[in-house]
Amino acid sequence: MTSAAPPRPRKDPRRIEQLGRVRTDDYAWMKDDNWQAVLRDPSVVGQEIREHLVAENAYCAAVLASTKGLQRRLFEEMKGRVKEDDASVPTPDGPYDYFSRYELGAQHPRHVRRPRGAAGGEEVLLDEEAEARGKPYYAVDAAQHSPDHALYAYAADEQGSEYHEIIVRDLAAGVNLTDGPQSASGSFAFSPDSRWLFWVWRDENARPAKVFRRPARGGEDVQIYHEVDEGMFLGVGTTADDSHIVIVIQNQETSEAWLIPATDPTAAPVVAAPRRVGVRYDLDRWSDAWVIRTNAGGAVDFLVMRSTAAIPAAESWREWISHRSGRLIAGLALYQDHMVRLERENACDRLVVTARRGAEAVIEFPEDAYALSLNGGYEYATSLTRFVYQSPTTPRQWFDYDMTTGARTLRKTQEVPSGHDPARYETRRLYATAPDGEQVPVTVLMKRGTPLDGSAPLMLYGYGSYGYPLEPTFSTQTLSLVDRGWIWALAHIRGGSDKGWGWFLDGRKARKTNTFTDFIACAEHLIGQGYSRAGRVACYGGSAGGMLVGAVANLRPDLWGAVIAAVPFVDVLNTMSDTSLPLTPPEWPEWGNPLEDPAAYDAIASYSPYDNVAAKPYPPILARGGLTDPRVTWWEPEKWIAKLRDNTTGVAPMLLEMNLEAGHGGASGRFDHLKEVALDYAFAIWAIEGEGAVGAS
Repeated sequence: MTSAAPPRPRKDPRRIEQLGRVRTDDYAWMKDDNWQAVLRDPSVVGQEIREHLVAENAYCAAVLASTKGLQRRLFEEMKGRVKEDDASVPTPDGPYDYFSRYELGAQHPRHVRRPRGAAGGEEVLLDEEAEARGKPYYAVDAAQHSPDHALYAYAADEQGSEYHEIIVRDLAAGVNLTDGPQSASGSFAFSPDSRWLFWVWRDENARPAKVFRRPARGGEDVQIYHEVDEGMFLGVGTTADDSHIVIVIQNQETSEAWLIPATDPTAAPVVAAPRRVGVRYDLDRWSDAWVIRTNAGGAVDFLVMRSTAAIPAAESWREWISHRSGRLIAGLALYQDHMVRLERENACDRLVVTARRGAEAVIEFPEDAYALSLNGGYEYATSLTRFVYQSPTTPRQWFDYDMTTGARTLRKTQEVPSGHDPARYETRRLYATAPDGEQVPVTVLMKRGTPLDGSAPLMLYGYGSYGYPLEPTFSTQTLSLVDRGWIWALAHIRGGSDKGWGWFLDGRKARKTNTFTDFIACAEHLIGQGYSRAGRVACYGGSAGGMLVGAVANLRPDLWGAVIAAVPFVDVLNTMSDTSLPLTPPEWPEWGNPLEDPAAYDAIASYSPYDNVAAKPYPPILARGGLTDPRVTWWEPEKWIAKLRDNTTGVAPMLLEMNLEAGHGGASGRFDHLKEVALDYAFAIWAIEGEGAVGAS
């Protein structure tokens, strides 16, 4: 271990009184009053904050100096499993096939097209690698061609703050049109006639607030929608049949859609079904009818309705595919003669293809744990859909599926250049019993023959928020741990939708602690079955998953040999009480509003990782953050690590690594990102098997 002294930032106790309750925050000063400006320009962060973050980075590097070689080896292994000159499967649209590909060594892709069905004649639409050159951060979060194939638009973020510039390129002239939308979100759409661009503006608090229309080739912006509720997210798109432009307004429990006919794209938008708190719906147009996926009428796991009305108000909806508890209808894709729906039941996916005449076909696979996803497409009048199949042992496979004949065509299998033999590995699906008796699925990946005598180190990954399922996907990165004898496990805990939308509802607001006790139950079950033992389990999570691992570190520090928290949402009570922050009003439906609801305050205060740090022997903890992160602001992990260091009664180090040039997603390049994963894994190995292990000298 290093002899370097950890940073000891000053304490400036701030008394906060709220709803008759009082708390004290020693490190509130770490939030820069100028934080909105920092998102756009990280160089303007306050000097004391920057100096402290630099000191934290230096201390983290010093403590983990002995892992530098291991980090390099892990990085090279992960990079060796990445096909450097990879390309996506071409997606046809009219006269062209559209796809992306990487040059050897490139961190960012090229977006290209070629004449449909041809092997050559490639045209570069956007070269991200060239655009990123010389920039510390560069990410394209959305890109699309106009329906007439004359223009190409993309949303570029050069800070990691998720403020985008939308750039429109004239493909015939080979030039970017000037004066693209600024302060935009990544959501935009061309009108079906290619004449107009619809885009979403983010306000000074980084919230999507307005929708604008402008001529696609540049011109005056016209505001067409203003969302006055700061708790709603905005997006814009078009229907599958190109009959309408759709503005989507939603949060975790309520949604609304506004429609603009493609035949009159400058018309004022009209609401489809006015929002009702607790009712979610999304809709699409199937030529002569609307198809609506909704939880209306108590359909917790959603049902499908149809409407033949010109404007599909709720009273015009008629039930088509009924609700079945535990079977989540997670999404729909419409084609001229078919509909595809994604269903999830007991943490397994399937696709159901419905012909317009009513016949159905099911696409599923026999593995214990796998993931299926629709890969989309541009064309409506087609009999082909594309899906991706993968499992922890099976690399991604792209299939074209003929919805008329049922024939599957394998278009691509993910290539692992350094080699991958699925037979060397084993995937298992286990079930842990939660304190209230619920059965929590756990997906396990390990090398065949790994002894189940408690000796193996184990990485337990979790998320459990917002209804996002933890899909059992194939990851070339995790193989670097599994090949070293580690066991990798995914905990499908409440708060996600792995077992339906009710699984999500049972892990939010007042029931949020189910998320944490589920995760602990998964760890205890794995230990009880011999997959590892207490002190040899690393828990790993990012964002809201960082909140998860922060909470379980407080609840059961004895279980963990290491805690890895990437961009962790750990200062929950303060963040949910600060209405200036980007995600605070939109996330009250998830966590509760501690400014107005005493029960919500008390619930959040009972688990918020920062507020529940106490005098106990914490295991080694590594937190990573990003200075321009608008979702989990930098001061959350900064404050948390400082408070942990103040309170731990053990000797394990509390480490913070802050990326001073990136946001929520970390480094933007595909290889730079692997360096961050290598740091996480090296820390886990160091903490459990190396110098950082309990009892190590």
